[in-house]
Amino acid sequence: MKPSEQRPEKKVLFRIAVCVLVIAAGFVGMQTLAGMKKPPAEVVQKERALKVQVEQVFPEDVPVFIVGYGEARVVNEVSISAEVSGRLVEVHPDAVAGAQVEIGDLLFRIDDRDYRAAHEETLAAVRQMENTILRLEKQWRADRDRLKILERNRDLAETEYLRLKRLYEKDSVGTRSGVETAEQKWNAAVDQVAQMDETLILYPIRIQETRHGLEGAKARLQMASSRLERCTVRAPYTARIKSVKLEPGQYVSPGMELVRLADDSVLEIQVSLDSRDARRWLRFEQGTVASRSAWFDKLQPVRCEIRWTEDPGGHVWQGRLDRVVRFNEQTRTLTVAVRITGSDAVPLSGGLPLVEGMFCKVRIPGIVLQGVYRLPRWAVSFDDTVYLAKERRLKTVAVKVARIQGEETLVSEGLQPGDTVVTTRLVDPLENALLEIVPTGDEESKS
Repeated sequence: MKPSEQRPEKKVLFRIAVCVLVIAAGFVGMQTLAGMKKPPAEVVQKERALKVQVEQVFPEDVPVFIVGYGEARVVNEVSISAEVSGRLVEVHPDAVAGAQVEIGDLLFRIDDRDYRAAHEETLAAVRQMENTILRLEKQWRADRDRLKILERNRDLAETEYLRLKRLYEKDSVGTRSGVETAEQKWNAAVDQVAQMDETLILYPIRIQETRHGLEGAKARLQMASSRLERCTVRAPYTARIKSVKLEPGQYVSPGMELVRLADDSVLEIQVSLDSRDARRWLRFEQGTVASRSAWFDKLQPVRCEIRWTEDPGGHVWQGRLDRVVRFNEQTRTLTVAVRITGSDAVPLSGGLPLVEGMFCKVRIPGIVLQGVYRLPRWAVSFDDTVYLAKERRLKTVAVKVARIQGEETLVSEGLQPGDTVVTTRLVDPLENALLEIVPTGDEESKS
């Protein structure tokens, strides 16, 4: 091999040797540094406890409350219209919306001169017919007495005619002219008796006809009296004027609404309830409806709490459950009526009274649930489970919810008397987790 070919090979070997030395030095340095490093201290892992609030529960009898909403309305409201035509000559001095009127107060008066004249005219006709009946009855009695006289004259004329006829025919005493004259007198007497009999027969018919006319006149008099009375309209009861359309001198016609009155002594709130709640919780008095009547039994008149929705923390009024109003087959709701008297609608401590038009929240007491556990609503999860604290460990228990009302949940099954229920909101906790029980109201438990 030539010397020029041996130099590159020596350079390559030299470089390889240098690289090996560098790598070896680095490895030795790394091992040296690793031997100088101290291992970290071992940390002991401790189980972290969940801070919770608990409540020991026992079974109790809890009344169920059904909550509904409705608007307060007056029970008695009447629209007063004109029943006769005419001009208004007098109007109540306080005939404005919102004013109070007492029973018997004059609301308005219509000009009654024409109606009074018609009344007087009809009254005169009635009195005239009454006098006509009295006159006919008196004349009937007089004609009966006169008939007796005419019958006596007829008998005497007949006797005289027969006597003169016998004397003339048998004894030739008298004249034929005298006999004929006596016969004429007898015939005239017979005719008078017949005419009087006919007159007496017609008297009952004439009296009856007059009495029928009197009845018609009395009916017209009653109608005239009624029209005359309708000219003056008074308040049928103590009420509030809800609307008014009265002006002195105004011409009114029958059927024209002039005043609308509202009786605020009794208010009613119609509340719509879910038919399922009504079926399960409302108190009905069994057997109060006849067996042939397909309608609800009478509701027990329990006391209900009423609150104005615009002031839920204000005064609470007390009403009474009255009746079932209707069932809506489309919405499957049952409408019940709650009534409150005017005296109960006014708070004794002052403040606004319950008045017509207020939209209210009504709390109706239902049946009493026996032996249920009362829990905060958030203590029961959406899948009907409850967390218990047993020996400071969390246990999950399935329960049966009887009802949720307001911020409370009533549990009927799944718990035992004396169970300690976790009332803190927990989101997907681990089963058998360690618990730290804190007093109620501790700020640290709010997590």
